[in-house]
Amino acid sequence: MNGWRFQTWTAEHPLPIGAVERAALGARVLAGEVIGSGAVLASATRVAGARRLGLEPADLPRVLRVAVGSEVKARMVIARTGRRFARAVTAPHAGRLVQMTADGDLLVAPIVGRWTVRSTLDGTVTRSDDSAVTVEGAAWGLEGVAAYGPDAIGELVLGVDSPRAELSPFRLDVRLSGRILIAGAKISAEALTRAHACGLAGIVGGAIPAAGLRVVYGDGALASGGATREDRPTVLSLLGFGSAAPAREIFEPLVSLAGSRATIHTASARLFAFGPADAADIARDAPPTALAADYASVRTLTTSCEPVGEIGLASEHRVDALRCGDDLFPVANVRGYHAR
Repeated sequence: MNGWRFQTWTAEHPLPIGAVERAALGARVLAGEVIGSGAVLASATRVAGARRLGLEPADLPRVLRVAVGSEVKARMVIARTGRRFARAVTAPHAGRLVQMTADGDLLVAPIVGRWTVRSTLDGTVTRSDDSAVTVEGAAWGLEGVAAYGPDAIGELVLGVDSPRAELSPFRLDVRLSGRILIAGAKISAEALTRAHACGLAGIVGGAIPAAGLRVVYGDGALASGGATREDRPTVLSLLGFGSAAPAREIFEPLVSLAGSRATIHTASARLFAFGPADAADIARDAPPTALAADYASVRTLTTSCEPVGEIGLASEHRVDALRCGDDLFPVANVRGYHAR
């Protein structure tokens, strides 16, 4: 059963439309380095080009003073002809020269926002195009169930005293800004919003209440998680939704890695930590998990499980079951950590 592993991972970072710069194929990058950047453009303004200059559309490129794709300032000269009796085309506003049309007009779009994408791994760029930049590198990795918000980069810090504890909003303040916080069995909506307000990079915890997700991320939040570029909190759920205390095989390595650089890659719901590769106390198999009888939490099973045949449910259905210690669970409710 998978838990913490030091191995070579691959992280794909999708790029929004409008990429201007991106890391070159084969480049070496560090976690947190910008591997792509661009701008968000509004509707473009059409500016007469060839007609204003008295040229044929095919002759416009030779008199351009600004390359298509470049940023321009308001009233900046884009194209010009002549010397003594010069004619010029100027930008109507600041923005980017996005296109030259077939009939010789120019399109200038205002810039209404900018974005950057940062690597979540130390490694090598194995793909770089307008749709995504993929980085491959070695790190300690732990897979979760779902992650929400933008990718996060920061130092791992401990936020609870035990894996069964609930993260208290009162433990969060601006001194934790830029860090990734290790939480316990439950992360409330209040803790999420306060962490974001205090500038925390992200939170890693056992489970997230579904109601809290809707409060923070809206009714469109899915159980599969979702990477965003909006100004939202970043959270990684390791086991599920409701309440779930991480097993000691998961939590103790988190404590050991506190103080290390770490990242949350939301698209794959993974936590990467950059600790020493030979730390033998980190690499552990995680025990199986089970959905509790009230369906409100996920439990880590610390005892062995034995088949006991069929049992009857409240719905009068009969299903195969496992006895794990003193508890009975339907077989379908018990999963290995890697299959949760």
